[in-house]
Amino acid sequence: MGMIGLIMASTLLGVFGQTVLKLGMTQLGPQSISGDGALTIILRLMFSPYVVGGLALYVSGTFFWLVAMSRAQLSYLYPFASLSYVLLMIVAWAVFHEHIPPIRLVGALIICVGVMLVARSG
Repeated sequence: MGMIGLIMASTLLGVFGQTVLKLGMTQLGPQSISGDGALTIILRLMFSPYVVGGLALYVSGTFFWLVAMSRAQLSYLYPFASLSYVLLMIVAWAVFHEHIPPIRLVGALIICVGVMLVARSG
């Protein structure tokens, strides 16, 4: 697998993982940490299929990221990680029906331009 493939696999698995984690946490409802309530939250998380599945996807993405790290400079790789912000913004809008203000869209565009510049340097 090429470098861009490794980066995209890592990014997409991370985005899917975060999306599934959000679905799980939405299903569990708002959580707050208090003295003896932390154990209850941990148990609820451990038995949530969405949370466990989301973490598994996220860890899978980390595998591809580690392989990419073994083959390229961190200063080249790390800006690609910011693509997850852009993709998660799209997911937030499409899946969770979140309102995305124009200023966030401009920020996402700036991230994309920055990643294109980094990719050309590689």
